[in-house]
Amino acid sequence: MASPSPESHFIIGVDLGGTNIVVAAMARDGSRLFGSQTEPTLALEGADAVVGRMARMVNTTVAITMKEAGVPRSAFLGVGIGAPGTVDRGAGLVLAAPNLKWYDFPLVARMTELTGLPVTLDNDANCATYGEWWLGAARGGRNVIGVTIGTGVGGGIIVDKHVYHGSSDAAGEIGHITIDLHGRRCGCGNYGCLEAYASGSAIAERAREALHNDESSILPSLVGGDLAKITAAKVYDAAGQGDALALEIVRDTAKYLGAGLANLLNVFNPDVVVIAGGVTQAGEALFAPLRTEVRRRAFKSVSDACRIVPGTLPGTAGVVGAVASFISQTTGHPPA
Repeated sequence: MASPSPESHFIIGVDLGGTNIVVAAMARDGSRLFGSQTEPTLALEGADAVVGRMARMVNTTVAITMKEAGVPRSAFLGVGIGAPGTVDRGAGLVLAAPNLKWYDFPLVARMTELTGLPVTLDNDANCATYGEWWLGAARGGRNVIGVTIGTGVGGGIIVDKHVYHGSSDAAGEIGHITIDLHGRRCGCGNYGCLEAYASGSAIAERAREALHNDESSILPSLVGGDLAKITAAKVYDAAGQGDALALEIVRDTAKYLGAGLANLLNVFNPDVVVIAGGVTQAGEALFAPLRTEVRRRAFKSVSDACRIVPGTLPGTAGVVGAVASFISQTTGHPPA
């Protein structure tokens, strides 16, 4: 009897974030997406409530996909989860996720118990990078660096089509590259980390600081005069309207990112760098000076071999990558 075709098998992808949980089912070959759902994480309710919500969403997604795709429950191979913080994939543990206040939490065992399906686990930024490699902006790349920019700066590294995890599953912490030895204090406790300059929260803070010496910017008017409401998105909005201060903040952000990326390019020599997250809203106001800074700092042969692109899977990269990670962890091979 012939084996079932890849498109008749399904894997559930779960992107667990500090703010939202996103769940969807994907065909094994990546051709179809079913039953996509988003719900707030509500981490303050505690780990049991969050895991219960995740499991309910998975089971609902399975039911929706069974109906829409006309497949039995046996068509579902398992669940791939991307979780924030450090993880131990082998033990199925979230070792430390400060935003969730989870430490040494047995996420795989709990989800297996509640869903009755095999479950794999990986870091959420690794999953976002793997998703962009499989079906997004980095498709076709062999060696890829992913940078996710939101409240913090995360990252993932793909070497020869496989996510590089390092010796203790902690590789890819791109946000904590030091770019200024005596620089800003980072949330990790160190000084001068890339995250302290280029994260969404850092961009907003740098804008607030700059406004003390600039009365011509439109930024205050965009937040009703309440500077505490300035966000990175507001900075990008002002930059898009030609605001000089906002444009300077975006250009400086490009320089900080460029310095960090040039270091990575010289070490890993990737063929693609994909940048995802809210920062992509800045468009070419960010990417043009970013590429210039990388070319200025990285070896020419290295920068010539690499394209730097925005992600193309907003909202789903983590889910797609969690599915890709499930395939890789259960078969030993990257998804085709």
